[in-house]
Amino acid sequence: MELTRFRVLPENVDALLAARPAMLADFRADRDGFIDAVLVRLPDDEWLDIVTWRSAEDFAASRAKGANLPGIEAFFAAIAELVSAEEGTAAR
Repeated sequence: MELTRFRVLPENVDALLAARPAMLADFRADRDGFIDAVLVRLPDDEWLDIVTWRSAEDFAASRAKGANLPGIEAFFAAIAELVSAEEGTAAR
C-alpha cells in the first residue's frame, strides 16, 4: 500500500477533485498492479491518498513513471506540498 500525505491550497481543491477521475483512469490504463485508491481529506489543508498495489514492484514501477499522462499530471499539479510518502503492507 502507498500512503501519501500532501497539502492542497484551498483555491486548488476544486482542481484536485476535478482531476481525480482522469488520474484514476490513467492509473487503471497505464499502471500494472494498480488495484484501488481512496482519497481522504484531513484537517489543515492536508489530504491522504491510500493506494493499493498488487506488489511493491508494481508500486516502484508506477513511481518511476511519474506524471506521464495528462490526468495524472493535472492531479499532481494541484498539490502544493508533499508532506510524507510511505509504503506498507495491509495486515490480514
